[in-house]
Amino acid sequence: MRLPIVAMGAVFAVVAALLAMRWRDPVFTAVAVLVPLLTLGRLLVLNAYRAHGEGAFSHQDLLDWEWRYAIGSYAFASLIAILNMRALAYHDPLMHLITVSIVFSFGAGIVARISARPVICVISLLLSVAPTVGALAWHASMPTAAPLHAELFATEAVLVGMIAILSLNTVHYLHNSAVLHLVTQHDLALLARHDALTGLPNRLMLRERFQECAAALDSESMAVHYVDLDGFKSVNDVHGHPAGDALLREVAERMEKAVRTGDMVARLGGDEFVVLQTDLGHADEAEMLARRLIRRISAPYLIGGEVLHISASIGIARATDFGLDLERLLACADYALYRSKSRGKRQFNFATPADIGKLASAA
Repeated sequence: MRLPIVAMGAVFAVVAALLAMRWRDPVFTAVAVLVPLLTLGRLLVLNAYRAHGEGAFSHQDLLDWEWRYAIGSYAFASLIAILNMRALAYHDPLMHLITVSIVFSFGAGIVARISARPVICVISLLLSVAPTVGALAWHASMPTAAPLHAELFATEAVLVGMIAILSLNTVHYLHNSAVLHLVTQHDLALLARHDALTGLPNRLMLRERFQECAAALDSESMAVHYVDLDGFKSVNDVHGHPAGDALLREVAERMEKAVRTGDMVARLGGDEFVVLQTDLGHADEAEMLARRLIRRISAPYLIGGEVLHISASIGIARATDFGLDLERLLACADYALYRSKSRGKRQFNFATPADIGKLASAA
Protein backbone atom coordinates (compact mmCIF):
# COMPACT_ATOMS: atom_id res chain seq x y z
CA MET A 1 0.00 0.00 0.00
CA ARG A 2 1.36 3.38 -0.99
CA LEU A 3 -0.13 5.53 1.78
CA PRO A 4 1.60 3.85 4.77
CA ILE A 5 4.93 3.89 2.95
CA VAL A 6 4.61 7.57 2.05
CA ALA A 7 3.38 8.60 5.51
CA MET A 8 6.07 6.66 7.37
CA GLY A 9 8.78 7.89 5.02
CA ALA A 10 7.66 11.52 5.40
CA VAL A 11 7.57 11.39 9.21
CA PHE A 12 10.93 9.62 9.36
CA ALA A 13 12.55 12.09 6.97
CA VAL A 14 11.25 15.11 8.90
CA VAL A 15 12.48 13.74 12.22
CA ALA A 16 15.91 12.96 10.79
CA ALA A 17 16.11 16.42 9.19
CA LEU A 18 15.18 18.15 12.47
CA LEU A 19 17.79 16.17 14.37
CA ALA A 20 20.39 17.00 11.72
CA MET A 21 19.59 20.71 12.10
CA ARG A 22 19.70 20.46 15.89
CA TRP A 23 22.94 18.50 16.29
CA ARG A 24 24.76 19.05 13.00
CA ASP A 25 25.46 15.33 13.02
CA PRO A 26 26.52 13.74 9.69
CA VAL A 27 24.73 10.49 10.57
CA PHE A 28 21.42 12.31 11.00
CA THR A 29 22.07 14.22 7.79
CA ALA A 30 22.78 11.03 5.84
CA VAL A 31 19.60 9.41 7.16
CA ALA A 32 17.57 12.52 6.29
CA VAL A 33 18.84 12.29 2.69
CA LEU A 34 18.51 8.54 2.30
CA VAL A 35 14.98 8.14 3.67
CA PRO A 36 13.22 10.16 0.91
CA LEU A 37 15.27 8.40 -1.75
CA LEU A 38 14.45 4.99 -0.31
CA THR A 39 10.76 5.88 0.00
CA LEU A 40 10.71 6.96 -3.64
CA GLY A 41 12.40 3.71 -4.65
CA ARG A 42 9.83 1.65 -2.75
CA LEU A 43 7.01 3.53 -4.45
CA LEU A 44 8.57 2.94 -7.86
CA VAL A 45 8.72 -0.79 -7.12
CA LEU A 46 5.03 -0.82 -6.18
CA ASN A 47 4.06 1.16 -9.26
CA ALA A 48 6.08 -1.12 -11.52
CA TYR A 49 4.45 -4.17 -9.94
CA ARG A 50 0.96 -2.83 -10.51
CA ALA A 51 1.80 -1.70 -14.04
CA HIS A 52 2.86 -5.26 -14.83
CA GLY A 53 -0.78 -6.33 -14.46
CA GLU A 54 -2.52 -8.62 -12.02
CA GLY A 55 -2.64 -12.29 -12.88
CA ALA A 56 0.21 -12.02 -15.39
CA PHE A 57 2.96 -13.36 -13.12
CA SER A 58 4.71 -16.68 -13.00
CA HIS A 59 5.72 -18.09 -9.62
CA GLN A 60 9.30 -16.94 -10.17
CA ASP A 61 8.08 -13.45 -11.12
CA LEU A 62 6.21 -13.21 -7.83
CA LEU A 63 9.29 -14.31 -5.90
CA ASP A 64 11.37 -11.66 -7.67
CA TRP A 65 8.85 -8.89 -6.91
CA GLU A 66 8.60 -10.04 -3.31
CA TRP A 67 12.38 -9.87 -3.00
CA ARG A 68 12.41 -6.31 -4.34
CA TYR A 69 9.80 -5.33 -1.78
CA ALA A 70 11.77 -7.09 0.97
CA ILE A 71 14.97 -5.17 0.14
CA GLY A 72 13.12 -1.87 0.56
CA SER A 73 11.61 -2.96 3.86
CA TYR A 74 14.95 -4.20 5.20
CA ALA A 75 16.72 -1.00 4.17
CA PHE A 76 14.04 1.16 5.83
CA ALA A 77 14.27 -0.86 9.06
CA SER A 78 18.06 -0.56 9.03
CA LEU A 79 17.87 3.24 8.71
CA ILE A 80 15.53 3.36 11.71
CA ALA A 81 18.05 1.33 13.71
CA ILE A 82 20.91 3.63 12.64
CA LEU A 83 18.92 6.71 13.64
CA ASN A 84 18.17 5.26 17.09
CA MET A 85 21.71 4.06 17.73
CA ARG A 86 23.04 7.50 16.90
CA ALA A 87 20.31 9.34 18.85
CA LEU A 88 21.01 7.25 21.95
CA ALA A 89 24.60 8.45 21.92
CA TYR A 90 23.24 11.82 23.10
CA HIS A 91 21.62 12.70 26.43
CA ASP A 92 18.34 14.07 25.11
CA PRO A 93 15.23 12.26 26.46
CA LEU A 94 12.83 14.06 24.10
CA MET A 95 14.87 13.00 21.08
CA HIS A 96 14.96 9.44 22.40
CA LEU A 97 11.18 9.47 22.79
CA ILE A 98 10.69 10.54 19.18
CA THR A 99 13.17 8.12 17.62
CA VAL A 100 12.00 5.12 19.64
CA SER A 101 8.41 6.04 18.69
CA ILE A 102 9.41 5.58 15.06
CA VAL A 103 10.39 2.00 15.88
CA PHE A 104 6.96 1.35 17.38
CA SER A 105 5.16 2.96 14.43
CA PHE A 106 7.17 1.01 11.89
CA GLY A 107 6.73 -2.26 13.79
CA ALA A 108 2.98 -1.81 14.17
CA GLY A 109 2.66 -0.99 10.49
CA ILE A 110 4.52 -4.00 9.13
CA VAL A 111 2.84 -6.39 11.56
CA ALA A 112 -0.57 -5.15 10.42
CA ARG A 113 0.25 -5.07 6.69
CA ILE A 114 2.67 -7.87 5.82
CA SER A 115 2.18 -10.61 8.41
CA ALA A 116 1.11 -12.77 5.48
CA ARG A 117 4.81 -12.66 4.53
CA PRO A 118 6.25 -13.61 7.93
CA VAL A 119 9.89 -13.82 6.84
CA ILE A 120 9.93 -10.24 5.54
CA CYS A 121 7.91 -9.04 8.52
CA VAL A 122 10.07 -10.72 11.17
CA ILE A 123 13.40 -9.73 9.61
CA SER A 124 12.26 -6.12 9.20
CA LEU A 125 11.04 -6.03 12.78
CA LEU A 126 14.27 -7.46 14.16
CA LEU A 127 16.44 -5.14 12.04
CA SER A 128 14.76 -2.11 13.56
CA VAL A 129 14.20 -3.35 17.12
CA ALA A 130 17.29 -5.40 18.04
CA PRO A 131 19.84 -2.58 17.48
CA THR A 132 17.51 -0.14 19.26
CA VAL A 133 17.25 -2.42 22.30
CA GLY A 134 21.03 -2.78 22.29
CA ALA A 135 21.49 0.99 22.06
CA LEU A 136 19.06 1.54 24.96
CA ALA A 137 20.97 -0.95 27.10
CA TRP A 138 24.27 0.69 26.17
CA HIS A 139 22.88 4.15 26.95
CA ALA A 140 21.80 2.90 30.38
CA SER A 141 25.46 2.31 31.20
CA MET A 142 26.55 5.82 30.22
CA PRO A 143 27.64 8.00 33.18
CA THR A 144 25.23 10.81 34.03
CA ALA A 145 24.03 12.76 37.05
CA ALA A 146 20.35 12.18 36.22
CA PRO A 147 18.59 10.13 38.92
CA LEU A 148 17.53 6.58 38.00
CA HIS A 149 19.06 7.04 34.55
CA ALA A 150 20.44 3.51 34.28
CA GLU A 151 17.35 1.90 35.76
CA LEU A 152 14.89 3.74 33.52
CA PHE A 153 16.79 3.15 30.27
CA ALA A 154 17.35 -0.51 31.16
CA THR A 155 13.63 -0.81 31.83
CA GLU A 156 12.87 0.82 28.49
CA ALA A 157 15.19 -1.63 26.74
CA VAL A 158 13.33 -4.53 28.37
CA LEU A 159 9.94 -3.05 27.45
CA VAL A 160 10.90 -2.54 23.80
CA GLY A 161 12.24 -6.10 23.68
CA MET A 162 9.06 -7.51 25.25
CA ILE A 163 6.86 -5.61 22.83
CA ALA A 164 8.95 -6.98 19.97
CA ILE A 165 8.39 -10.53 21.25
CA LEU A 166 4.66 -9.89 21.53
CA SER A 167 4.72 -8.50 17.99
CA LEU A 168 6.35 -11.70 16.77
CA ASN A 169 3.53 -13.68 18.39
CA THR A 170 1.04 -11.40 16.64
CA VAL A 171 2.78 -12.07 13.31
CA HIS A 172 2.43 -15.79 13.93
CA TYR A 173 -1.27 -15.45 14.72
CA LEU A 174 -2.05 -13.14 11.78
CA HIS A 175 -0.10 -15.33 9.38
CA ASN A 176 -2.00 -18.43 10.46
CA SER A 177 -5.28 -16.52 10.14
CA ALA A 178 -4.35 -15.36 6.63
CA VAL A 179 -3.41 -18.89 5.58
CA LEU A 180 -6.66 -20.26 7.00
CA HIS A 181 -8.62 -17.57 5.16
CA LEU A 182 -6.90 -18.33 1.85
CA VAL A 183 -7.29 -22.08 2.28
CA THR A 184 -10.99 -21.59 3.02
CA GLN A 185 -11.38 -19.43 -0.09
CA HIS A 186 -9.56 -22.05 -2.14
CA ASP A 187 -11.74 -24.86 -0.78
CA LEU A 188 -14.92 -22.90 -1.42
CA ALA A 189 -13.78 -22.20 -4.98
CA LEU A 190 -13.16 -25.92 -5.47
CA LEU A 191 -16.58 -26.80 -4.07
CA ALA A 192 -18.22 -24.27 -6.37
CA ARG A 193 -16.62 -25.83 -9.44
CA HIS A 194 -16.29 -29.49 -8.52
CA ASP A 195 -18.65 -32.35 -7.80
CA ALA A 196 -18.48 -33.22 -4.09
CA LEU A 197 -18.79 -36.98 -4.60
CA THR A 198 -16.36 -37.67 -7.44
CA GLY A 199 -14.17 -34.57 -7.39
CA LEU A 200 -14.86 -34.06 -11.08
CA PRO A 201 -15.59 -30.60 -12.50
CA ASN A 202 -19.25 -29.65 -12.38
CA ARG A 203 -21.38 -27.81 -14.95
CA LEU A 204 -19.97 -24.40 -13.93
CA MET A 205 -16.37 -25.44 -14.47
CA LEU A 206 -17.33 -27.26 -17.66
CA ARG A 207 -18.82 -24.03 -19.01
CA GLU A 208 -15.70 -22.05 -18.05
CA ARG A 209 -13.43 -24.61 -19.70
CA PHE A 210 -15.58 -24.64 -22.83
CA GLN A 211 -15.42 -20.84 -23.10
CA GLU A 212 -11.63 -20.92 -22.70
CA CYS A 213 -11.29 -23.52 -25.44
CA ALA A 214 -13.76 -21.73 -27.70
CA ALA A 215 -11.75 -18.52 -27.41
CA ALA A 216 -8.41 -20.25 -28.00
CA LEU A 217 -9.24 -22.58 -30.87
CA ASP A 218 -8.85 -21.47 -34.48
CA SER A 219 -11.55 -23.90 -35.63
CA GLU A 220 -14.58 -25.51 -34.05
CA SER A 221 -12.58 -28.66 -33.25
CA MET A 222 -14.49 -29.75 -30.14
CA ALA A 223 -16.99 -32.45 -29.31
CA VAL A 224 -19.27 -33.03 -26.34
CA HIS A 225 -19.87 -36.62 -25.17
CA TYR A 226 -22.99 -37.01 -23.04
CA VAL A 227 -22.52 -40.22 -21.02
CA ASP A 228 -25.26 -42.07 -19.12
CA LEU A 229 -24.65 -45.27 -17.15
CA ASP A 230 -26.68 -48.38 -18.04
CA GLY A 231 -27.83 -50.43 -15.06
CA PHE A 232 -26.81 -47.96 -12.38
CA LYS A 233 -30.29 -47.72 -10.85
CA SER A 234 -30.36 -51.44 -10.15
CA VAL A 235 -27.02 -51.17 -8.33
CA ASN A 236 -28.51 -48.55 -6.01
CA ASP A 237 -31.68 -50.61 -5.53
CA VAL A 238 -29.94 -53.94 -4.85
CA HIS A 239 -26.68 -52.92 -3.15
CA GLY A 240 -27.61 -49.57 -1.61
CA HIS A 241 -26.54 -45.98 -2.16
CA PRO A 242 -23.06 -46.34 -0.53
CA ALA A 243 -22.21 -48.95 -3.17
CA GLY A 244 -23.66 -46.67 -5.84
CA ASP A 245 -21.53 -43.76 -4.63
CA ALA A 246 -18.40 -45.93 -4.64
CA LEU A 247 -19.27 -47.06 -8.15
CA LEU A 248 -19.65 -43.47 -9.36
CA ARG A 249 -16.22 -42.60 -7.97
CA GLU A 250 -14.69 -45.56 -9.77
CA VAL A 251 -16.43 -44.60 -13.01
CA ALA A 252 -15.09 -41.04 -12.69
CA GLU A 253 -11.56 -42.37 -12.21
CA ARG A 254 -11.80 -44.64 -15.25
CA MET A 255 -13.17 -41.87 -17.43
CA GLU A 256 -10.38 -39.48 -16.46
CA LYS A 257 -7.81 -42.12 -17.37
CA ALA A 258 -9.51 -42.67 -20.73
CA VAL A 259 -9.27 -39.09 -21.97
CA ARG A 260 -6.32 -36.96 -23.04
CA THR A 261 -4.72 -34.30 -20.85
CA GLY A 262 -6.46 -31.43 -22.63
CA ASP A 263 -9.93 -33.02 -22.39
CA MET A 264 -12.28 -32.60 -19.43
CA VAL A 265 -14.58 -35.06 -17.68
CA ALA A 266 -17.45 -33.46 -15.75
CA ARG A 267 -20.35 -34.83 -13.73
CA LEU A 268 -23.71 -33.16 -14.25
CA GLY A 269 -25.47 -35.15 -11.52
CA GLY A 270 -26.80 -38.62 -10.85
CA ASP A 271 -25.22 -41.03 -13.30
CA GLU A 272 -24.79 -38.43 -16.06
CA PHE A 273 -21.31 -37.38 -17.16
CA VAL A 274 -19.96 -35.15 -19.92
CA VAL A 275 -16.63 -35.32 -21.68
CA LEU A 276 -15.39 -32.19 -23.43
CA GLN A 277 -13.06 -33.37 -26.18
CA THR A 278 -10.80 -30.68 -27.66
CA ASP A 279 -8.43 -30.37 -30.62
CA LEU A 280 -10.24 -32.85 -32.80
CA GLY A 281 -8.23 -33.47 -35.93
CA HIS A 282 -10.83 -35.81 -37.43
CA ALA A 283 -14.36 -36.99 -36.63
CA ASP A 284 -12.99 -40.50 -36.09
CA GLU A 285 -11.25 -39.28 -32.94
CA ALA A 286 -14.63 -38.65 -31.29
CA GLU A 287 -15.77 -42.13 -32.25
CA MET A 288 -12.57 -43.71 -30.91
CA LEU A 289 -12.96 -41.91 -27.59
CA ALA A 290 -16.61 -43.02 -27.29
CA ARG A 291 -15.64 -46.64 -27.91
CA ARG A 292 -12.81 -46.38 -25.38
CA LEU A 293 -15.12 -44.88 -22.75
CA ILE A 294 -17.75 -47.59 -23.25
CA ARG A 295 -15.14 -50.33 -23.07
CA ARG A 296 -13.55 -49.04 -19.85
CA ILE A 297 -16.78 -48.17 -18.10
CA SER A 298 -18.28 -51.57 -18.96
CA ALA A 299 -15.45 -53.55 -17.35
CA PRO A 300 -16.45 -55.29 -14.06
CA TYR A 301 -16.22 -53.40 -10.73
CA LEU A 302 -15.27 -54.83 -7.35
CA ILE A 303 -17.25 -52.80 -4.79
CA GLY A 304 -17.49 -53.95 -1.17
CA GLY A 305 -16.48 -57.47 -2.07
CA GLU A 306 -19.16 -57.69 -4.77
CA VAL A 307 -18.54 -57.79 -8.52
CA LEU A 308 -20.82 -55.27 -10.19
CA HIS A 309 -21.57 -54.79 -13.88
CA ILE A 310 -22.76 -51.66 -15.64
CA SER A 311 -22.21 -50.17 -19.08
CA ALA A 312 -22.53 -46.76 -20.73
CA SER A 313 -24.51 -45.13 -23.51
CA ILE A 314 -23.16 -42.01 -25.19
CA GLY A 315 -24.47 -39.20 -27.34
CA ILE A 316 -21.95 -37.04 -29.22
CA ALA A 317 -22.34 -33.53 -30.63
CA ARG A 318 -19.53 -31.86 -32.58
CA ALA A 319 -18.97 -28.12 -32.68
CA THR A 320 -18.34 -28.31 -36.42
CA ASP A 321 -22.00 -29.35 -36.82
CA PHE A 322 -23.73 -27.23 -34.18
CA GLY A 323 -21.44 -24.31 -33.40
CA LEU A 324 -19.61 -23.11 -30.30
CA ASP A 325 -22.58 -23.05 -27.95
CA LEU A 326 -22.27 -25.40 -24.99
CA GLU A 327 -25.96 -25.59 -24.12
CA ARG A 328 -26.88 -26.38 -27.73
CA LEU A 329 -24.16 -29.03 -27.91
CA LEU A 330 -25.36 -30.60 -24.65
CA ALA A 331 -28.97 -30.62 -25.82
CA CYS A 332 -28.06 -32.21 -29.17
CA ALA A 333 -25.80 -34.74 -27.46
CA ASP A 334 -28.69 -35.56 -25.12
CA TYR A 335 -30.96 -36.32 -28.10
CA ALA A 336 -28.23 -38.56 -29.53
CA LEU A 337 -27.88 -40.24 -26.12
CA TYR A 338 -31.62 -40.96 -26.10
CA ARG A 339 -31.25 -42.78 -29.44
CA SER A 340 -28.34 -44.78 -28.01
CA LYS A 341 -30.38 -45.81 -24.97
CA SER A 342 -33.37 -46.77 -27.11
CA ARG A 343 -31.23 -49.08 -29.26
CA GLY A 344 -29.79 -51.02 -26.33
CA LYS A 345 -26.84 -50.81 -23.97
CA ARG A 346 -23.23 -49.93 -24.81
CA GLN A 347 -24.18 -47.77 -27.80
CA PHE A 348 -23.06 -44.36 -29.03
CA ASN A 349 -24.62 -42.05 -31.60
CA PHE A 350 -23.73 -38.73 -33.16
CA ALA A 351 -26.18 -35.86 -33.06
CA THR A 352 -27.70 -35.07 -36.46
CA PRO A 353 -29.07 -31.89 -38.06
CA ALA A 354 -32.56 -33.23 -37.28
CA ASP A 355 -31.80 -32.64 -33.60
CA ILE A 356 -31.70 -28.90 -34.26
CA GLY A 357 -35.33 -29.13 -35.38
CA LYS A 358 -36.18 -30.90 -32.12
CA LEU A 359 -34.53 -28.09 -30.22
CA ALA A 360 -36.57 -25.52 -32.09
CA SER A 361 -39.77 -27.45 -31.39
CA ALA A 362 -38.93 -27.74 -27.70
CA ALA A 363 -38.28 -24.00 -27.51
